[in-house]
Amino acid sequence: MKLPDALAPYPTPTAETREFWEGCARHELLFQRCGGCGAAQFYPRPVCVICHTTELVWEKSTGHGMIVSFTIVERAPSTAFRKSVPYVLVLVDFAEGFRMMMNLRTDSPSDLRIGQPVSVFFEEQANGSVLPQAREHF
Repeated sequence: MKLPDALAPYPTPTAETREFWEGCARHELLFQRCGGCGAAQFYPRPVCVICHTTELVWEKSTGHGMIVSFTIVERAPSTAFRKSVPYVLVLVDFAEGFRMMMNLRTDSPSDLRIGQPVSVFFEEQANGSVLPQAREHF
């Protein structure tokens, strides 16, 4: 689902997300783990959502997880996505204990099911940014 340059909503790294996006450019899925309580978290934040410490470290995910929810988007939410419909958004629980929403690349969206294993791959966008995407893992 590569988007046209002029319309695409591309990521803008911030102080909290820069490490994540740099990992994507290297084709690594990164997440934060708390050095205090051990909780894994995504999206990147300056503090742990469980114990509120700032002792966060970045870890590399295996990129393997399972679908906990999904939707097939048939109607574009904006003109930027008009050429991409239909597409699938999935909520994935990763093996390391964090949850992330992303696009799923599939030829058979009607065959998807909750609990289905997926893995991450990386897709370069028209502006040069690299986005994590999911695909079915057999």
